[in-house]
Amino acid sequence: MQVAKVGAPDIGGSRGATVTVARGLEPHRVECERDSNRRWFVWLLGTALVVGSGCFFLIQAIGFQRGTSRSGAGGTQAVIPPQYDADRAFAYLVAICDLGPRPSGSEAMTAQQELLTDFFTQRGGDVSMQWFPVRHPETGDAVKCGNLIASWHPRRPKRFLLCAHYDTRPFPDRDPVNPKGRFVGANDGGSGVAALMELSNHIDELPADVGIDIVLFDGEELVFREGRDDYFLGSTHFAEQYVANPPRVGYQAGVLLDMVGDKELAIYYERNSWRYAREVTREIFATAKSLGVDAFIPRVRHEVRDDHLPLNLIARIPTVDLIDFDYPRPGIGAPRYWHTMQDVPENCSGESLVTVVYVVHQWLLRQ
Repeated sequence: MQVAKVGAPDIGGSRGATVTVARGLEPHRVECERDSNRRWFVWLLGTALVVGSGCFFLIQAIGFQRGTSRSGAGGTQAVIPPQYDADRAFAYLVAICDLGPRPSGSEAMTAQQELLTDFFTQRGGDVSMQWFPVRHPETGDAVKCGNLIASWHPRRPKRFLLCAHYDTRPFPDRDPVNPKGRFVGANDGGSGVAALMELSNHIDELPADVGIDIVLFDGEELVFREGRDDYFLGSTHFAEQYVANPPRVGYQAGVLLDMVGDKELAIYYERNSWRYAREVTREIFATAKSLGVDAFIPRVRHEVRDDHLPLNLIARIPTVDLIDFDYPRPGIGAPRYWHTMQDVPENCSGESLVTVVYVVHQWLLRQ
C-alpha cells in the first residue's frame, strides 16, 4: 500500500523570555524596591503557572499520541460480546505467521492457501481460487498468483464483499537495522486474514437475505523497488474479472480490512474511502458509535492507496478501507513497526481484531 498522512497533529514548543531587573538601593527608593519585589514575585508565580500548565498539556498531548490512557482496542474491550473471541482470533494470527514470510509465489503462500481453503470449507464456505500469472519484478520469471474466494449464500439478493490481502512484502524495507531481513507481516498482511477467519464463525447469524464473499487478494505488494513495481495485482485482476464476467447478484458494498491488529487501535476515515464510498463509511462508523466502540474515529487522517481503489474505480463496488496505519500510535520517541521486522504477533492484539469483527458483523446484521 502507499500512504500519505493528512491532518496529523503537531506538538509545538515555546521559548521563554529572559528578564533582567535592575534595582536601586538608595533609602528614598525603599518603597519602589518593595513594589519591585512584589512585582518580581508575581512575575515568578505567573511564569511558574504558565510553564507548569504548558508541561501538563504537553504531557497530555504526548499521552494522547501514544495512547497511554487507552489499552488494547481503544479501551473498548469491555463492550465486545464474548462470542467474538479475542484469544481465538489471535491464535489465527499466530498460525498464519508461523508459516513464515508469505510473498506471492512462495511455498509459505501455498501452505497458507491450503490452510485457508480447509478452514473456510469447514465453516460452510464454497472455496475457489482465481489464478492469474504475473512476472517477478526482479527476475522476470513467471509467478503464479491466486485470489482465494470463499462464498456463502451466492443467490441471496443482498451480497457484500469482505476482503483483505494475504501476501506479505518480500522484505521489511523500512527496517532501520536490516531492510532485507525476515518479514512475517503480522499486522500488514496477517491481521485482515485473521479477522475474516474470526468473522466466518458468525456467518450463520446473518439475515436470511444477506450473503457474503470473503476474498483474499494476492500480489497486493509484490514490490521490490518503489516507483518501479506495481501494487494491487490481485484486486485489480478481481475487479477486471468482475466487470468482464458479472455475477448473477452483484455486491452492494465492500469492506477491506488492512492493518487492524494494532494494540493501540484507532481507525479513522480513510480519504479515498470517504471519496468513493462515503455512505458505506458513514454507516460503519455510525454502527461503531452505536455499539460504544470508540476505536472508530469519524474524521479523516490518512489517504491510502490500497486494494479498495481497483474495487471502487474498476468494479464500481463502493468499498471502504478500514485501516489503522499508525502502527503503533505516533509520539515522541515512538517506534515504527510498519514494514519492519517488528511487525510480529507480539505487537498485535486479539482484542483489536475482534473489535473490528464486531463492528463489521453488526453492520452486516443491520442490512
